[in-house]
Amino acid sequence: MRLELRVCQHCLEGEHDSSPQKTALLQDMVNCAERIQEHKDVLDLDAVHIRRVRDDEPGKPEALPVVAATIQNDQVVLNDTQLVAEGQDGNMLLYVNPNDILTVLAGNIDEISKVVDEDVTVDLSDAGAEIVSQADLGADPERQPDY
Repeated sequence: MRLELRVCQHCLEGEHDSSPQKTALLQDMVNCAERIQEHKDVLDLDAVHIRRVRDDEPGKPEALPVVAATIQNDQVVLNDTQLVAEGQDGNMLLYVNPNDILTVLAGNIDEISKVVDEDVTVDLSDAGAEIVSQADLGADPERQPDY
């Protein structure tokens, strides 16, 4: 199994006309992916790639040959921000929604935290923390289901 996170390098550095919230979310994604990369063996991942995409190579993959695109103003535009997950069976899952990407990455960190003795939490931005808290990853063992 492999993961590849792709983010726009320029947005990550706040150079594009992106909002501070978007820049913070991208940094949250990268921080989570880096933590997963450190503990990839716990999740039985073969590799975790983090690709910082520049203007001259939009959407270009590093390791997993999948690129997401959308249509904007009758033109195909490659998505710079995406998460690709390749399963053991070779099937690939592609996430392009930033909330989904952060939720999947945070879910992986939650799984790591159940296995290792050290603190693997990632300090998220306020916006990132809100997204993850709304996802209800089940990290709180004291929490009872809402039936």
